[in-house]
Amino acid sequence: MICRLCGETSSKIFRKKILDKYDVDYFQCSSCQFIQTEEPFWLKESYQNSINIEDSGLLDRNILFAKRSATVLYFLFNKRGVFLDYGGGYGLFVRLMRDHGFDFYWNDPFTENLFARGFELKVEKQKRFELVTVFECFEHFVDPIAELERMLLLSDSLLFSTEIFSSTAPLPEEWRYYGFSHGQHVALYSLKSLEYIAKKYNMHLCTNKKSFHLLTRKKMNNSLFNFLLYAAHFGIPLIIRSLMHSKVNSDAVEVQFRGKK
Repeated sequence: MICRLCGETSSKIFRKKILDKYDVDYFQCSSCQFIQTEEPFWLKESYQNSINIEDSGLLDRNILFAKRSATVLYFLFNKRGVFLDYGGGYGLFVRLMRDHGFDFYWNDPFTENLFARGFELKVEKQKRFELVTVFECFEHFVDPIAELERMLLLSDSLLFSTEIFSSTAPLPEEWRYYGFSHGQHVALYSLKSLEYIAKKYNMHLCTNKKSFHLLTRKKMNNSLFNFLLYAAHFGIPLIIRSLMHSKVNSDAVEVQFRGKK
């Protein structure tokens, strides 16, 4: 099988049951170590609900990622720029980032925007962004290269999350990130996979080598990136929120004004 990330040869590594009903083959690339499923014919069933019922960490993750993102964006990017959350789910992350004072917008064709209504992406008004966030989406991409190129039309910097492994494919029974029960995770990345993407698009990769990563065409120091992720746990986001001025009240006024037009 051909690797959907780099185009080299992928070999079968195991077969597992998806959705408790379909026997599915998994393949790993001999070059970039990317893991992919066979052509995912079951996705219509997997996405009857776009947010799967097992995602009990959704709220905690959004809060953590908002703290980390606010810290990284404040110190490494134009904090007064315009930002987009790609695959934004219910809009919780966008609302949290706007609460921190960042001008964030939402985009997700598969999920209802519950928390960031009024701040959806409008391409005719904003075609390029200072940075695009992409949280818990990479593992869902059937065609990761097409998705990457779509995102890179929007920004030269992608801040994203996906759990990665070192090189050897994790044993099926030891890595719940395969997501066999819900079948939504069809693309799984090693550190080498992310390094391949960075090289292909002439970008710098910063990563904590676990689940939080940055691809950017700006020159960036990985040690500083990781220091900021660490600092985000110690009150820095509260200081940033104070300095940036939260959009909680101004957004309410703006949406109310639009409604009267």
